[in-house]
Amino acid sequence: MISRAPILPEKITRSLRGRLLHNESLARYTSWRVGGPADYLFVPTDNEDLAVFFSILPADVPLLWMGLGSNLLVRDGGFRGAVICTHKGLAHAFVCGDTGYFAQAGVTCAKVARASVRAGRLGAEFMAGIPGTVGGALAMNAGAYGKETWDIVDKVELIDRQGQIHQCTKHAFDIGYRSVGGHNCRWFLSATLELVAGSKDEGRRTIRSLLNTRGNDQPINDRSAGSVFKNPCGDFAARLIDVAGLKGRRYGGAQVSSAHANFIINTGQATAFDIELLISQIKDAVARSSGIELVEEVRIVGE
Repeated sequence: MISRAPILPEKITRSLRGRLLHNESLARYTSWRVGGPADYLFVPTDNEDLAVFFSILPADVPLLWMGLGSNLLVRDGGFRGAVICTHKGLAHAFVCGDTGYFAQAGVTCAKVARASVRAGRLGAEFMAGIPGTVGGALAMNAGAYGKETWDIVDKVELIDRQGQIHQCTKHAFDIGYRSVGGHNCRWFLSATLELVAGSKDEGRRTIRSLLNTRGNDQPINDRSAGSVFKNPCGDFAARLIDVAGLKGRRYGGAQVSSAHANFIINTGQATAFDIELLISQIKDAVARSSGIELVEEVRIVGE
């Protein structure tokens, strides 16, 4: 029998201003639309509200941070712990300084791209092609069209399990391709981006061009989690999957997209098990075909 955390007493949670749910299905919060329940799901109102939640949450309860639920596969058994959902809570953004742009963890990358261009600040247009939030982009150094999130980061705010907030510059972290080291047991709350002054029209044209390319190359109208695998050095995961003859391969309700082989789509009735097994099949087939071990870009969590 699965052991779940007990419901926190109302007299303890009364001080919270955000929304706290218990035994909440995560399928409606993930872009694949699959996943079992979380013991807790908390949508904080602001940083202070989040710090209060940490102060009342038992120290042994695991944490999972979620924005739009893209780049994430929650297994059918759910997540034994607390999910912090930033998208509806930590979602403030504004221009700052001469060329800066401040965005909290729950702000969508697409909004950062559009709003910064409207303010005449260029450099974040590529984020229009990242289907997630700032927090997730910071945590994994998300990128699109040859550019990466940390290319434009000036400084960030993080919170630890004790509710203490830390401010750091980008030099405090070990930044790599789809990886960020140095934030152990701390989670990103916001980023200040360093952009450049430029033409709004130029920025809008760049975003339109990027989105047109994305719409032609990716299954944007299907339920997916973006790219499933990291690109190996000097090659593309999609090419290797295509060469292995896997476009259109199905298991249950999960299918390798015929539009982009590095996408797995939920055709309507997929389970997390279907998707995870298809991921395993792809890795095995590519290893046999090309001798390359693909590495997942998506996070797989839960039981």
